Amino acid sequence: MITMKSAREIEIMRRSGKITSSVLAMLLRSAKPGMTLREVDRLAEKGIREQGGIPTFKGYRGFPASICASVNEVVVHGIPGDRVLRDGDILSIDIGTTFQKYVSDSAATVAIGTITAEAKRLLHVTQECLMLGIAAMQKGNRLSDIGHAVQRHAEKNGYGVVRALVGHGVGRSMHEEPQVPNWGRPGEGIILRPGLVLAIEPMITQGTYEVRSLTDGWTIVTADGKLAAHFEHTIALTEEGPRILTLRDHDFMELDVAPYRPKEELAA
Repeated sequence: MITMKSAREIEIMRRSGKITSSVLAMLLRSAKPGMTLREVDRLAEKGIREQGGIPTFKGYRGFPASICASVNEVVVHGIPGDRVLRDGDILSIDIGTTFQKYVSDSAATVAIGTITAEAKRLLHVTQECLMLGIAAMQKGNRLSDIGHAVQRHAEKNGYGVVRALVGHGVGRSMHEEPQVPNWGRPGEGIILRPGLVLAIEPMITQGTYEVRSLTDGWTIVTADGKLAAHFEHTIALTEEGPRILTLRDHDFMELDVAPYRPKEELAA
């Protein structure tokens, strides 16, 4: 069942999102060659708790850490351990905060040291995919319009869109209905209405969209070993349009995208 959120609930989630966004921004600045993933995770837990939040991921279905830390070909759900970050890596950090019983969820992929031009392009396009998906989260649009916007931009740029994993509703639980695929035809699924809160999270690959799971039961990697990037925001749909609850200061191209309405595109 899809749970719509009141203005009061969205305000609490905004406060939760402020913790998530500020800690994630700190981690993106802090992650450097020579650091271990465990050190990044410790910074995350400390930052969340100092601001009055609870790390949502820690203990979730047995997950042992406060963040997912996914390097290079790891798409999502990497467990922070003793792996050392090296110059040229890309690191995807997925983080969630519970504040006054409400969850916010966000992710970003960052360059470690100096990365290749190809890796930079992947990060750039993946973040564009996220913002285009958010731009499609408009009152009266359909749920599949979000994934359609993501897919067409990723594939136009020669990238794969992971299909085995999706975005989701978020609120009192980290994973609520509806599921939000990053692909699909426009004009399908529920009608988007104010009060809906979603975590939109494109997972984009340099090669095939196919993935496989490692034996730890969590880590998911690209099937061909090529790079993957992951960006995510928690967004509330309001009467005025989508409101990003995990907005980071100085985040790249955050709101520089016009609202997307597939019906208008098809009629043109």
